[in-house]
Amino acid sequence: MTDKIQKERIAIVTALRTPMARAGGKFKKMQADHLAAVLFRELMLRSPVSVDEVDEVIIGNVAQPIHAANIARVIALRAGFPESTPALTVHRNCASGMESITTAVSRIHAGEGKVYVCGGVESMSNIPLVYSEKMTTLFTDLSRAKTLLDKVRTLLGFKPSFLKPIVGLMSGLTDPVSGLLMGSTAEVLAQDFGISREEQDVFSVQSHLKAQKAKESGRFALESMVVVYDEKEGKFLDFDDGIRESQSLEKLAKLKPFFDRKNGTVTAGNSSQITDAAAGVLLMSESEAKKRGLEPLGYLCDYAYEGLEPKRMGLGPVFATHKLFQQTGLGMNDMEIIEINEAFAAQVIACERAFASKDFAKSHFGESEAVGAIDPNILNVNGGAVALGHPVGMTGTRLVLTVLYELRQRKLQRGLATLCIGGGQGAALLLEVK
Repeated sequence: MTDKIQKERIAIVTALRTPMARAGGKFKKMQADHLAAVLFRELMLRSPVSVDEVDEVIIGNVAQPIHAANIARVIALRAGFPESTPALTVHRNCASGMESITTAVSRIHAGEGKVYVCGGVESMSNIPLVYSEKMTTLFTDLSRAKTLLDKVRTLLGFKPSFLKPIVGLMSGLTDPVSGLLMGSTAEVLAQDFGISREEQDVFSVQSHLKAQKAKESGRFALESMVVVYDEKEGKFLDFDDGIRESQSLEKLAKLKPFFDRKNGTVTAGNSSQITDAAAGVLLMSESEAKKRGLEPLGYLCDYAYEGLEPKRMGLGPVFATHKLFQQTGLGMNDMEIIEINEAFAAQVIACERAFASKDFAKSHFGESEAVGAIDPNILNVNGGAVALGHPVGMTGTRLVLTVLYELRQRKLQRGLATLCIGGGQGAALLLEVK
């Protein structure tokens, strides 16, 4: 056990998210800065402190738009924070929404500030197409041509193939070290752990069923807000529109593997959905919350990040959680609610098997006992990214607030939020409500 666990708990006073909308759908005309500004305005309206009391705004975002450099600053100003309030954008791929929180935690523990607003946002609808190198070179040469003849000569070098765009989303989802798409890393894990296509599809159907139940019961309404996406027409979204009520094994079985066309098992149906959303939290130390007479939603007790082989990045939750348990002296049996981001069904199943494996613990951690088997009844009880989506910069924050709201609903105490991170990392956060 390290000194880290002895540090004061951080109170998560207020937490909120937008609905998650399928990319290219209802939020497609809302750029990330716009969508997040809507969220953070509402978050502060529901918070017991004013925008003037916030020491800094820290926001995670992955596909940072070119029109809003340091998007956190743009969001903060558009959300109504004073010009004097500094703002910082953080980026740790899929854990960017968690990084925003843990960065603030470090600042609070260091005495640099008392009140922080954190969160994450992603507009995957607006990740751009990029011109090829040959096309951009042609544009550059054309701009430098001094005479009409030079311009004509440059244009004569044009070929239609130059117009083939680079898909920004696909580039962003490709690890430059291993050269694999994120879905291909899930295929690696499916092979490593002998995970069948049917197992992945069964997992995916269950994700949709649990999410649909949470939607119908009003559970998601506790943590999300209504977003008006078309003011002229008065159109709004008040639910996560990726949930498929009629999802079935029969329908999923018809889908072809997406990442390995010949021998693969990972499809669009058993992978996380591409979505747009934002989430945010208001943080302060536990003592500061008590001083103000506030009852927080819950507390962040400790956290851990850990690296691993990029081509097996999906096992990040196992590595990070193992480190977290070492720091805290706790174990899997102490967790009452667990959220593992469903980047891919195969990836979560692989994590479950690795957590429960003595051989895995021995070969990777030099330990004789497994990290700990997960009770499936406490894992992703409201479904996950397969049904809801994975807006990469936002997901880490969503996992935190989902765990806390669920703990409070069930009158439980302790939970774990963890995810894998593209490039070969994992993050794990220990959360409590009492």
